[in-house]
Amino acid sequence: MMIKSSHSYTFHESWEEKRERAIKIVKKLIEMYPRRSRGEILQGSPYFTLIRCIISQRTKDETTDRASEVLFRHYPTMEALANAGVEEIQKLLKENGVGLWNSKGRWIVETSRILLEKYGGKVPDDIDELMKLPGIGRKCANIVLAYGFGYQAIPVDTHVNRISKRLGLAPPGVQPEKVEEYLSELIPENLWIYVNHAMVDHGKRICRPIGPRCGECQLRELCPYAKGLVTDEDIKGSSKARRRGLFHKL
Repeated sequence: MMIKSSHSYTFHESWEEKRERAIKIVKKLIEMYPRRSRGEILQGSPYFTLIRCIISQRTKDETTDRASEVLFRHYPTMEALANAGVEEIQKLLKENGVGLWNSKGRWIVETSRILLEKYGGKVPDDIDELMKLPGIGRKCANIVLAYGFGYQAIPVDTHVNRISKRLGLAPPGVQPEKVEEYLSELIPENLWIYVNHAMVDHGKRICRPIGPRCGECQLRELCPYAKGLVTDEDIKGSSKARRRGLFHKL
């Protein structure tokens, strides 16, 4: 991967200086939003985490929590969901306010059947195998690895994508898959599992999409966004970001 060969200097800092800043940021986030053990990070079984992640796409956390609870109350096992009618699951999701309920209902049933038939009722702990399942992209696969299995992984959702770019840990215009690569290069692997939950908590409380509370942010001295070096327009991939040359190629 070796991203640093393409982007060695950012905001007049060397790659090593960027890595040092990234470690300070992550350790501060862990201090701000602590999880004392991996047990506090796990959402439940890998299967529960997988189905919950399918439901959660483009859906608020409160809605996801409610719909997941109702779904597993009515269909408590993989076998029950595999044998359910797709229309039943779609109806349940729709009644509980889940967006994209039509596709998600189909994915949930199909995924459950595939897990039983192909994987012997076990959720695979390999990112490539997970991404073969209906409705599972890289973000969801990493969520299953981190929150279902407790493995070191960095799921990049909308909060992680936004905050990483505001903090200058990834170029403003890159796709989430590339954000994951930058974070993986900059942050020690033993800290990966904490990155998503800490940035999500930070994104909800302080570094919000609209009206971020930079004045009360404990990361402001480490943050290019707080210093006016990155803007939300840059993050949207505007041509202005390229003209300013925030991430210089060698």
